Amino acid sequence: MEFLDKIPLTIVVLAALTLGLAPFVPEPHIWEKLKMLAAGVLTRPIDIFDLALHAAPWLVLAAKLFRMLVARA
Repeated sequence: MEFLDKIPLTIVVLAALTLGLAPFVPEPHIWEKLKMLAAGVLTRPIDIFDLALHAAPWLVLAAKLFRMLVARA
């Protein structure tokens, strides 16, 4: 996981806020896909791929923050 430590936090945050939330109008795309997942209507492969694509920056951000927290302790 050294590659995660090499990525600057600002880049990861920017990726999560732009790629993770785009398109912003009428609502963030990941929010729409999460609502579909909760409703049980996220069944098409393209929608599942879309959720994975928009969730990836958020997962990387969470992993990076976790590694930073563990490294501090």
